[in-house]
Amino acid sequence: MMKKYLLLVLWPLVFSSGIFLVACDSKQSVTGGTDTISEEDVAFDAFKENLLHKFWRLNPEWASSQGFHNYDTALVVPTANYRKNLERSYKGFLKELEAHALHKLSPNNRTDYYMIQNHLNKTIWEITEFEEYKWNPARYNIGSGVAEVLNSRHDNLTNRLRVIGEKLARSIIYYETAIDNLEKPTLEHTQLAILQNKGALTVFGPALQDSVAKSDLAPHEKEILKQRIEITRLAIENYLRHLEYKVLPAVSAGKSRSFRIGSSLYARKFNFDLESGFTANEIYQKAVLRKRKLHQEMLRLTEELWPKYFPGVPMPKGLPAVKSLISRISQNHVPKDSFLIAIQNHIPELVKFVNAKNLLTQDPTKPLKVRITPPYMQGIAGASVSAPGPYDKEAITYYNVMPITQYSPKAAESYLREYNRYMMQILNIHEAIPGHYTQLIYSNRSPSVIKAVLGNGAMIEGWAVYAEQMMLEEGYGNNSPELWLMWYKWNLRVTLNAILDYGVHVQNIKEAEAIKMLRDEGFQEEAEAQEKLRRATLSQVQLASYFTGFTEIHDLRQDLKKQQGKAFSLKNFHEQFLSYGSAPVRHIRELMLDD
Repeated sequence: MMKKYLLLVLWPLVFSSGIFLVACDSKQSVTGGTDTISEEDVAFDAFKENLLHKFWRLNPEWASSQGFHNYDTALVVPTANYRKNLERSYKGFLKELEAHALHKLSPNNRTDYYMIQNHLNKTIWEITEFEEYKWNPARYNIGSGVAEVLNSRHDNLTNRLRVIGEKLARSIIYYETAIDNLEKPTLEHTQLAILQNKGALTVFGPALQDSVAKSDLAPHEKEILKQRIEITRLAIENYLRHLEYKVLPAVSAGKSRSFRIGSSLYARKFNFDLESGFTANEIYQKAVLRKRKLHQEMLRLTEELWPKYFPGVPMPKGLPAVKSLISRISQNHVPKDSFLIAIQNHIPELVKFVNAKNLLTQDPTKPLKVRITPPYMQGIAGASVSAPGPYDKEAITYYNVMPITQYSPKAAESYLREYNRYMMQILNIHEAIPGHYTQLIYSNRSPSVIKAVLGNGAMIEGWAVYAEQMMLEEGYGNNSPELWLMWYKWNLRVTLNAILDYGVHVQNIKEAEAIKMLRDEGFQEEAEAQEKLRRATLSQVQLASYFTGFTEIHDLRQDLKKQQGKAFSLKNFHEQFLSYGSAPVRHIRELMLDD
């Protein structure tokens, strides 16, 4: 999972601007070739530049996450008037967009046009119909925005602290507005909000206070900032008290809405979020077929490996044999206190393999840091990537790993068995190299800033899943049958993600039924199954993005192989595909097949 954060929900919060970054180099195509430049393209490029700055003014925290820090001092108070203004602004942007003649634009600009149009319509729909601001208390958390500024590199510490001080001036009204916005929130999102806002308190703890003490702020500035930090802590604590002592008792008594969004909202959200060439139902049906195929492959490998792990023991029929074998192999895992270190030590091996096989060109100058997931981000994913945006390309990419030390011995053992020595390698391919970390570096190099800031979740997650399969196909792991078996299990997880997400929100499957499917048909450990169900209750559509993007990328590669024949180059395919930034696969498909 990727942060940009790929559970990512873009909730407009704060922004400002004075730096101008060209949205698209109108003289070059994304792949480095030359486009025919029309007057319409020139006008459209200017429109994109201007639109991005309007986005940033309206959405400052989104801007900060992209490395654009001119509006860091702003904290948007999410009032009804703000939402009305945002809706009105975005409808105006749509009219400006549709004034451009689509048929006169270059292929690259047509893709940007579609992505902008989708984003604008999606935001309007989220405000007017989806209305998550009413039922998801976890949307309100000041910690991540402050941490983004504190950890950025765009200015010295003293100036960053001044920015934080200005932002915190509105913290009380921010949380008071959050309380006013809530109407029958879900139990699950209330619990998440409590967890993550408790994590937010750590942002305003000793580390920030030490930073204030050692900064070059004047004594009176330090005193004001300390007061604002303390007031912010009180505002968060008041929000937590409201959630714990007023909201939780009410929702526990049944006075809440369901976390399930239903078929109509799910279908609309699927179309907006993934921009796929398939519908939600089509992806669900494809996932059901894929599950059957994966079971067949796993049974084949189980027959091959059974005598090695169970000598002299008759092999049971069907999936129970697969489950027994996976359980035995999963005992080969790292110790609890070595999990993070093992991930760190594996990354250089992946770099070496990609270079040796010449799978794509890597950039060794871009830093990657493995770290414990910050407290204000915990509670959703076991692993994720927080990548810098296109305005701060040299910043660190963080590979976030949930701390196992907080788990009970039983839960930790279950987690480690799930992420055994084989699965950990696949996880690192997915999150790091050549998965999310690599793809997002390429995305930031794309001349189209639009394709980076409006990055498509299905393309991003789909690439990471595709990268796993591709690495094994190219010989990573020496074709170890154990590694292939574990990858089939991993890919089955991706497949079941789509089935689970659709099942939870559209088909209304119950918790016991979902866990049984993940355990018996997905061979998942209890901790993994519970965590995945939790994600399905806290998010919508995101779990389907992996399988959707993987399916579309795999289909595109097969079609290009047929089209190009012996001229097909895997490296060229990878680099051309990634050069389009994080655009929806269906748009990349059109560009590559027409190239």
